Amino acid sequence: MKIRKGDRVRVLSGKDRGKEGEVMFAFPADGTVIIDGVHVAKKHQGPRQGIMQTGIIDKEMPIRVSNVAVLSPADNKPTRVAYRFDSNGQKIRICRRTGVDL
Repeated sequence: MKIRKGDRVRVLSGKDRGKEGEVMFAFPADGTVIIDGVHVAKKHQGPRQGIMQTGIIDKEMPIRVSNVAVLSPADNKPTRVAYRFDSNGQKIRICRRTGVDL
């Protein structure tokens, strides 16, 4: 999975198409991500020990990775992710369109 926690992404399909946000959690085993302020659902929360907020709360739900694209830091447009190796042999993520490091 080429999208990681902290990436700025744009939603490409679904009810939240066009919205942008930062990835809060990434679940590589499931192929999903949770984005701040996107794909919010209402959840009925009952009183439990350790949970202060009860009633109906807003909760961000996971989105499939295939439905989001990373935003290029150079021009803030959606792009794909590629890899290259630096002189020390470390793998670096780069933007496919502009070649800028992510």
